[in-house]
Amino acid sequence: MNTETVSWQKLSRGLAIAALATGCASVQAENEVITVPGGFPGLVAGYLAEQSLPNSLALVPPVPSADSSALMLDKEISRRSFLLRDTARWALAASDADLDFPHAAGTFSCALDAQVSEAATPRLYKLLHRTLTDLGGATYAAKMHYNRARPFVWNNEPICTPKDRDILAKDGSYPSGHTAAGWGWALILTEISPAQGDAILKRGLSFGESRNVCNAHWHSDVVQARDVAAGTVARLYAQNDFRADLEAAQAELAAVRSKGLKPDRDCAAEAAALAVQPSLAQ
Repeated sequence: MNTETVSWQKLSRGLAIAALATGCASVQAENEVITVPGGFPGLVAGYLAEQSLPNSLALVPPVPSADSSALMLDKEISRRSFLLRDTARWALAASDADLDFPHAAGTFSCALDAQVSEAATPRLYKLLHRTLTDLGGATYAAKMHYNRARPFVWNNEPICTPKDRDILAKDGSYPSGHTAAGWGWALILTEISPAQGDAILKRGLSFGESRNVCNAHWHSDVVQARDVAAGTVARLYAQNDFRADLEAAQAELAAVRSKGLKPDRDCAAEAAALAVQPSLAQ
């Protein structure tokens, strides 16, 4: 097995990556909870077998070189993130950083204008939970190969989730696993709820930008993760159980809307925070 295609199931054993890379993990039971580095606790097994995950090392270009305009842009956007510290946008970025369930299940509830929860939308909840493992896991071939230092390691500035600092410092930055999850979810949810497509995609973009706001990822980490997400979603559509959950999730959302069940998040506060464009902060 290629040592660069280590899945999140393997990484769940801890940060001893070198010791794990020579083994071969089996796909786990659907409901088995696993723990992985990089701030992704409580994952369940995904829809894709390890060998079916896209190879992010083949999908993304090399890390920007030291004298490149891309790295200059990375540093400039990182600098601008300092201006958002302790603002509402910073607080939302910290919320977006929390990929634990049930919290993460409601990420797109305001964009969907519907309640998303294990009780109200169990198949959608499961779909989001399982695809988190697939989408994030697909980033690790490139993450492990490049082992790029995160911006907070370079600038020694705070991050929005200080409790994760030591773990993230040991986890490669390129491409962003959080961004892959958020953008992949956005692509899936636009299929489930096309009438809200623009709002969903906008939220998916902002979810990735939250990693810049947090000082946890470089701009190029975020941009390249979207390609990994798109490749992963394309492969998910070949899975019968994924498509079944997708169709069930559509029916669930229709039922939620017929009952008038609204998001349980403060959507006005979220909209106000998202009105701030991190790349334009002065």
